[in-house]
This record gives sequence, structure tokens and C-alpha cells, in this order.
Amino acid sequence: MSSKPIFLVTHPRACSTAFERVFMTRRDILKCAHEPFGDSFYYGPERLSERYANDEASRESSGFSKTTYRDVLDRLEKDGSEGKRVFIKDMAYYLMPPDGVPATIAPSLRKGADYTEKGNPTVIPLETLKKFHWTFLIRHPRRGVPSYFRCCVPPLDEVTGFKEFMPNEAGYVELCRLFDYLREQKIVGPSLAGETNGEKGSEITVTVLDADDLLDHPEPVVKAFCKETGIPFKPDMLTWDDEENQQYVSEAFAKWNGFHNDAIHSKSLTARTTAHKTVTDEAENEEWRQKYGDEAQKVIRACVDENVPHYEYLKSFALKF
Repeated sequence: MSSKPIFLVTHPRACSTAFERVFMTRRDILKCAHEPFGDSFYYGPERLSERYANDEASRESSGFSKTTYRDVLDRLEKDGSEGKRVFIKDMAYYLMPPDGVPATIAPSLRKGADYTEKGNPTVIPLETLKKFHWTFLIRHPRRGVPSYFRCCVPPLDEVTGFKEFMPNEAGYVELCRLFDYLREQKIVGPSLAGETNGEKGSEITVTVLDADDLLDHPEPVVKAFCKETGIPFKPDMLTWDDEENQQYVSEAFAKWNGFHNDAIHSKSLTARTTAHKTVTDEAENEEWRQKYGDEAQKVIRACVDENVPHYEYLKSFALKF
């Protein structure tokens, strides 16, 4: 079984922080890193995002204005030197330029000034990508995209600091690109999760989870993930109603203020009592129109429709419950 650092890679609003909370209860064996690559993606000298391009004050106040991609990797390596396995939860789009722009290796990670890696969609060298045990979490865009939109408009934008909705942060296409590259390089697969005991020889299985399965069947989903990654499962991983856990989580999630309130204030991960109803596009459009206005509804619908094929592609690899 792999002992590599576990990298749960996802897109925004996929219930990934709730899932991460499960593994933050295992501080006896795991060291969790919460969205570390956002530091270099948004704020550092190698930043790829345009969100704070003209906002030096926000970059400086973040505390990460000098953070490079090498700095993030060095931090993760240090975490792994403390005798515990590292568990990273992060966004795929933090690892590559927006809008399909071809990636070049981040300057701090290049072997030379003209160093490139053909076919690599990320700014991280292939030899570094091979060091992680990659896993994937997805959620249908009709739920993920509107949830993210809400974080980028009033009144929540005053808390998050994200003052506009940027469709290129939906994150599905980047997750697909990374997924395909990792499979192409045989860093994961070809075996799917559930087909083996998590690893076949040196092979790491393709482990894709859907957030709706997590919400409907939390214990079976966590058990299956633990089996594929080699984490010993304990039933009490799904409960964290104690002051020590709450303090630890509040500090860990502080840098992304406003995005994780539900996860911070939760006490456990239990199956939801009512499943999501199947609704029509028209009903969704009307709901979004009433909440955000006509133009916003069109933006949300366009973003949802654009990303459904990417979601459905990844869904075809997902564990079934």
C-alpha cells in the first residue's frame, strides 16, 4: 500500500472541506494541509490568477505575497518529515494557468531557464507529481457553481474577499486535464478503485468520489477512500464535537474566511435525511433569477452547462455506492 502523501484534488464547492474534516480527526497519523497552493496561485510572485493582479494591498495582507510554488512544496515536505503522512486537499486549477493557457513549469521549480515539459498541464514538474497519491472529488455543477457564485457576490463577498464571480475558477476542466495527464503518465490507474485493494503492485488506483454519494452515504464513502489510500478507518472519524478539534479547524481554515463556515461549525458528517430533488433547468433558472437577478442567472447557467460534460466524464470513473 502506498505511503505517499495523499493529494485530494477537486474543484470549488465540492464538499471537500467537510470531507477533509474527517481526516483532520486523525492527527495521530495524518498532517493535513488545507489548500496550500492557493497561496502561490493568487498571491505570490509566480501567481497565475488575475483576481488580485491589480490589488497589491490584498496580496501583501494575505501574508503570501512572496510565496512561490517551491515554497509550498518545501512546506509540504517539512510536514512529511514530522513522522506523519501528509493529507493535502486542494484545487486542480491552482496548479495551472487559467483559460487553457499552456503551462510552463513555475520558475522556482525549473531545472534551467529554458526548462519545459511537453504535455504537462501544470506548473509542477512531472517528477514532483509522481510523489503524491492522487485522489479526486467531484460535485455536479448545478450545485457546485451556484454555491461558488454566492461566495463571490454581496453580501458574502465582503467576508471572502472574492469581489466577482470568475467562471474560469469553476475548476472542472482543469480537474479533467490533470486527471487525464496523471492517467496518461500511469501515476494513477489503470485499475479503478474497488477493483483491487487500493494498489496493484506499485499501481495507485483511480479513486474518484462524488459529493452526493458522500452526503448520502458518508461512512461507506469514507471507508472506501481509506481502503484505497491505506488510512486505517475508525468510525469516530466522522464525529468531531470537541473543543480541541474545533479550535484546530478554525485556525486551519482561517485564511479562506467565509468559504468554510458550514464545515467549521459542523459537529459530524452524517447522511442527509432528504436527497436532492431532480429539478428542471427552468426551475433552476427561476431560482437563480430570484436570488441574483437576470444577468447573474444567465452567467450561472452558462457556467453550469459548460461544465456538465467535464463532470459527467469524471463521474464515469467514480466509485459506486
